[in-house]
Order: sequence, then C-alpha cells, then structure tokens
Amino acid sequence: MFKYTTFLLFLLFMAILPGLQAQNLLEIQNAELLQGANGFERLLIDVRMKHQNSLIYCDSAHFYRAENRAILYGSVRITDTVDPITTTSRYAEYDGNTKTAKLRNNVVFKNQTTTLYTDFLDYNRATGVANYFNKGKVVDSTNVLTSENGNYETTLEKITFTDQVILINPDYTLKTDFLIYRTIPKTAETIGVTNIVSKEGHLLNAQKGSFYDTENKIFRFYDGDVETETSLVYAETLYYEENNKYYEGKVNVSLYNKEREIEIFGEEGKYWEDRKYSIVYGNALVKKYMETDTMFVAADTLISEESADSAQRFLYAFHNVRLIKSELHGKSDSLVYINLDSTIHLFKDPVIWENKSQITADSISFLIANEEIDKVFLNQNAFTVNRDTIGNFNQMKGRKMTGYFKDQKISRLHIQGNGESIYFDLVGDTLLRGMNKMLCANIMMFFEEGNIKKINWLVKPEGNFKPPHMIEEKDKQLEGFNWRESEKPTMEAINEWRTPKKRDKNRFNFFNEPDAVIPPPTDEEIQKLLEEKLKSGN
Repeated sequence: MFKYTTFLLFLLFMAILPGLQAQNLLEIQNAELLQGANGFERLLIDVRMKHQNSLIYCDSAHFYRAENRAILYGSVRITDTVDPITTTSRYAEYDGNTKTAKLRNNVVFKNQTTTLYTDFLDYNRATGVANYFNKGKVVDSTNVLTSENGNYETTLEKITFTDQVILINPDYTLKTDFLIYRTIPKTAETIGVTNIVSKEGHLLNAQKGSFYDTENKIFRFYDGDVETETSLVYAETLYYEENNKYYEGKVNVSLYNKEREIEIFGEEGKYWEDRKYSIVYGNALVKKYMETDTMFVAADTLISEESADSAQRFLYAFHNVRLIKSELHGKSDSLVYINLDSTIHLFKDPVIWENKSQITADSISFLIANEEIDKVFLNQNAFTVNRDTIGNFNQMKGRKMTGYFKDQKISRLHIQGNGESIYFDLVGDTLLRGMNKMLCANIMMFFEEGNIKKINWLVKPEGNFKPPHMIEEKDKQLEGFNWRESEKPTMEAINEWRTPKKRDKNRFNFFNEPDAVIPPPTDEEIQKLLEEKLKSGN
C-alpha cells in the first residue's frame, strides 16, 4: 500500500512540474521587432515581458531563453501586480531562476511613499531585499537619508544604511556610519558615534548609538549629550522629548546651566528645560562655579530651578548634605539655597567648620555677597567652638549668633541672648595663663587667621578667671559641648561620593570632518599620464 501511495504522489508531481516550470519562465508579451542572434533573442522597441507577478518594460532586450534571463536596455521599468513596488533604471539584468534584478544607472526603487535613488541596485524579488552600493538616497514624506551602502528589507519596511550615513529633515541633520530606519513609524536607530544638529543649532551627540523617532521628535542617546545655548545635559542613557523640552537620564547624569554656571551630577535625573527645573538623585552633587573657587554640595537628592525670574531660583538638597567652599565646610540633613536674597539655609543638626572653628545651631543660614560668604546666622541653641594652638577648646553659646566674614574667613562673631563663654588665655601661642568663664547677654568675639584675638563682653558680664593649677576637667566644657571634627566633610569624601565622569572634549564628530572628497584618478587618466611621461622621456 505504501509503495502504491508513493507512486501516485510521484505521478502527481510529474504532472504539475511542467506547470510550475512554466510559471517560473520569462515570457515575451510584446516587441515591435524580434531578431534571432547567437544564443539569445533580440527584442526591439516597446518591449514588454512577464515573470510571475512582475511586468518588465524597456526599449530593447537580449533574451536568453535557455538560461531564463534577460538583459534590459533603456527606460527599464519593473512593476509588480501584487506588491506596490516599482523600479526604473537605464539598464538591468533580470534572472528568472533566482528572481533577482541587477539595476544600473538612474535607478529609482519606489515602495508606496518611500523612494530609493541610486546607480547600483540589486533586488531579490524572492526575499524582497534590495541592496544598493556606491551611494544611494532614500526619500519619504518626512526624511531624506543618504549613505554609501544600503539594505532595504521591503517585507519588514526596514532599511539598513552603512558608511557616511546622513539623515535630513526640516528639524535636524544626523550623521553616523550605521543606521536602521523603519519606514512605517519613521524611526532611526544608530550604532556607534552619532551626531545631530538641530535647525536652531543645538548639538545632540551619542558615542554608543541612539534612537530617534523622527515624527514625534523623541530621542534616546547612549553615552549621549544635548547642548543648547543655555544648557548641556549628559547621561549614559539619555531620553529627550523635544516638543516638551524634557530630559530623563540614567547613570552618570550631569546638568550644566551655562547662564548660572551651576552643574548638577547624579545617578539618575529629570530636567525640564523651559523651567530650568531638575531633580537628580543617587549620590547627587552640585558644583557652583565662581570666579575664585567652586562651591560643592553633596546630598542624596537635589532639586534645582534656575528660572529667568530670580524669585523662582532655588536649590533644595535632601538628606546627608555636605558642603565645601574654600575653607568653609558644613553638613546637615537638608539645605535650601534661595537666589533672590543669596542665602543658604541648613536644617536639622547643621554643623559648619571654618578654619579652626566649629559652629552648630538648630538652623544655620549664610548670606552670599559677590560670590563670597558675607555673614552666617545661627538660630536657637547656637554653639561655637574654637581650638587654640595648644589644643584647648574656646567655647561660646547663646540663643543666636551672627558671624561676619572677610576674605572668605570669619572675622568676628556676635552672640545675642543668654551668652556663655569659656576662653583660654594664652601668652603667645604656647603658654596658658588661665581660663575665663563668663556669662553675658551679648558677646563679641574677634578672629585673626582662624584664632580668637579678642573677646568683648558687652552687657553685665559675670564670671571668673582661674589660673592653670585651679582648672579642673569638668570646668573646661560648657553644657552641650561636642567636638565633631571627625564628621567634617573633605574633598576626598566628596570625590568618593561622586566623581563626575570625564568626557573627551576632542572626541570624534562627523560634522568636523571635511565635506570635500578628492576622487582617485581613473584608469584612463592614469594611462594618459603614463603616456605623456613616456613621450617626455622623464
């Protein structure tokens, strides 16, 4: 029974084989003149041929019937009765066995709203893949793309461009060496260095590839940055919506405001360009660049708004805040910087260190003038400690204090309300004369090079002086004394917290490459030069 069934199938296959072969053969449908030749038929004037679903038109053709192929000359046009693909060229070679067409000179490959122009195109009808080389251009309703080589997968509506790729639309010009373009959503994906310039002159760059939705103007850059007249945004993964002027970055994020000269770093961040509003978190760091130095603020989370309206400019830092500016070091749980009155406010267990002094209070505020700290205000439970040259701790406490700075160093400190002080009187810098312990409502302390030089007790001072042999350990500290120098933030600690990623300012950019191309001499030009050289005898 099995042999009988196999035999029937063989007979059926043999019966339909001629039909299948006939369907795969090139057919002549029209030609005004047909001439026989050695191994081929020559078709002249108004030639039309057919192969499966394709109709082939040209001015003349050489038809190799035995090989099932044709060479087409002049006004070549191939249309498909099923697929919406039409090709035209001045010359083509068509192979009916492999269903491939090699088109040359003024090739136009049209697939609905997408049109490809080149001089060298190989199109495989069986796979729906068209390859061009030696330059080509693709045009649709939104974009114009050019490259040295291209691979068009029509069934996937996907074109892969390689070497000297340029994408141009009314808003942007993009350059790269590898780009995948999806013709239906009109999206572009690149690999490697990608550079984009907007019509406004904004610079968009990626070192490790990008994604670009050309219709909705949405970008994703890998190791990328976006630079405008007022800002520079970077992240290892950077998402950008042009219509909303919105950025979102992950890993090594940095936001630089050129006008305010402030840069924010973190692990992740969001930025609204119109408002100049940003949220950065994950080992966040702020650098405020000034003429003489830089102010550093580190925290878990940073919120900044650098609006054109000075009343709307602020910086919030939350949790584990550390501050360094010149000789001033500070820490607290949270910080607020208000641009309108140039003040920095530290909240929840704030501590600041300046030279040899430590200052604490329930809250601390700085006033900035001419980019330098001008005054510091200590509110409630203010406590100042100053270590002298032989290790004693001079101390002052009160309800509130005001510190005055000169040349970035504290010059005097005014204690107001419930003032108490301990001051170790030295002869020179090495010999202890005794200890003053005083109560006074208002006290003024003067500093020089970080050391206390003079103290004025202004209103009804009460106290006593003890010589060194009468000073006991319990007398050396005011209530609430706590020397916290081990908590003082350092630049080493700031750098461990967040070291901004260094980026090569001289990295490769396609827009910096010269557009001029010097073509190599042709074989004819080389031959002519050789002949001229031989004639001259040189």
